[in-house]
Amino acid sequence: MGTSENPMAASTPDPGPASVADTDPLATAMFGAGCFWGVELTFRRVEGVLDATVGYSGGHTENPTYPHVCSGQTGHAEVVQLRYDPSRVSYERLLEVFFDSHDPTTLDRQGPDVGEQYRSVIFYYGSEQEAAARAAKQRLEDTGRWKRPIVTQIEPAGPFYRAEEYHQRYLEKQGRASCPSRGR
Repeated sequence: MGTSENPMAASTPDPGPASVADTDPLATAMFGAGCFWGVELTFRRVEGVLDATVGYSGGHTENPTYPHVCSGQTGHAEVVQLRYDPSRVSYERLLEVFFDSHDPTTLDRQGPDVGEQYRSVIFYYGSEQEAAARAAKQRLEDTGRWKRPIVTQIEPAGPFYRAEEYHQRYLEKQGRASCPSRGR
């Protein structure tokens, strides 16, 4: 049974921007900030973000499914992979949205959701994104906005596994304007 026939099956990994033609004016970004439903909705509202796809990354299991990820045995984070137009929105602005959309001081937790799949993580594509992510994290630390240290991980992007179809645009399909656990 293929992934189109089984709603619980995750798809094969998306290799990310390495597979995109060099002439593509769009860029890719990937963030984990807790439950991916609310994160997806937050980024879809950003001018210049053309697509937001929920999925899994940062783990050690190929083709994980939601139940596998929730078991805590795969090492994956729930993430949102973005395709955006850098002429309309900067990566630095996406980092601001990321840090403003969750509590980056809680390890493996966002609100009522607990587990490593809910960790705060930035998966970067290239040295420019890495430098921007590290600088944004340091700027936020320097502001003193948070009393606890920022625990956001910054890691190179690896395989992205698109989540099951029922997770894509989940809140939109449910007619919700925000994630109930975040109040956003």
